[in-house]
Amino acid sequence: MLTEDKGLIWNGMDLPEEILAHIFSFLPLQDKCNAFTVCKAWSNIMTHPSSWKDTEVRCESGTSVPDRYSALLPLVRNLKLRMCLTDPANRKTALWVLQQAVARGDGRMEGLSICCEGNTPLFYAGQDLQQGLVDILTNGSSLTVLDLKGVPFTLSDSFVRSVAMLCPALQSLYINNHSLVCGVNAETLKQVLKCCQSLSVLGVFQASLSQDVFKDLMFPERPALKKLELRCERSLKYTVPLCDQIWLELKLRHPRLWVELELDHTLPELHVPGVLQPSIPVRCLRLLTWTLLLDEVRIVRQSYANTLEVLELQTIPSPELNSELIALAKQCVKLQEVHCYCVVSQEVITAFFTNCPNLCRFTLKTHKEPHPWTSTKLK
Repeated sequence: MLTEDKGLIWNGMDLPEEILAHIFSFLPLQDKCNAFTVCKAWSNIMTHPSSWKDTEVRCESGTSVPDRYSALLPLVRNLKLRMCLTDPANRKTALWVLQQAVARGDGRMEGLSICCEGNTPLFYAGQDLQQGLVDILTNGSSLTVLDLKGVPFTLSDSFVRSVAMLCPALQSLYINNHSLVCGVNAETLKQVLKCCQSLSVLGVFQASLSQDVFKDLMFPERPALKKLELRCERSLKYTVPLCDQIWLELKLRHPRLWVELELDHTLPELHVPGVLQPSIPVRCLRLLTWTLLLDEVRIVRQSYANTLEVLELQTIPSPELNSELIALAKQCVKLQEVHCYCVVSQEVITAFFTNCPNLCRFTLKTHKEPHPWTSTKLK
């Protein structure tokens, strides 16, 4: 409506209930609870199933889910569960929320994301959460998306196998979390592919891959593989490297595939060139190694110029790095984001602005700033 000074005033009551319910669906649980108390109309809308379709629940010290809202948790279709691991009570609350949303939801939950925050207790391996999730999923599951990237402990082979058997409808599975080591071997991954025939998005440690896994991914009856997220860390030094030919064959079988590579600081420097095979359709590359990376940047611009859209570097500043980045900017013209966590020259920034018309976010600094560095958004 218009006021006397022709300004606009938005009145939430004027919107249809379906639209308000859709807006409320993006609120975390605590804000949903607060919305209940605003007025009778909002209270009624908050009982609409659409209001609970996407819900974030935080399990932190001193917080709990009010009993009057627990009956609505089965309405959740996509649940993002955040918990602080330092207090065992938080883990107990998180499993209770899952029990209400998954088991009582008659198999209607489609997406589940678990993210752990705070310091991980010493020697904590997450057995209670892994076993608790398996126990809950045993009652029946229609999950199509499971995201475990946010858990800090090693996911065991037995846990991943159990999840695959209990969730055959999975289309997206992310087990490329930031644990110290990879706990999932290639045989387990082959079992996952056998159980989850609709899987088209997969996030794993590269150490879990093998030529046999690639062959299973290339079976004619499998659906198109859309996305592959790979975390590369110290475990790769104990595996057989994947040759460029196997990547070429996978790309031919799945022409729309794009790959996200993350190389962390535990990966031995000698293994980095072996990971960056030229036939990988890399769209997002994160080189978080804190090494010189001059050769690696040269490989990136020579091999991934036609696909690369996001680049992140944690490296050491040098005039040679500036020269390589300028050359990269001239070739990788599809870049939409570039983040370099070391000081670069103004010429590097100018090169990216000039040659990358789709650039929308960047972290490029000409002098040191206090941590954490913030990115700049262009569009």
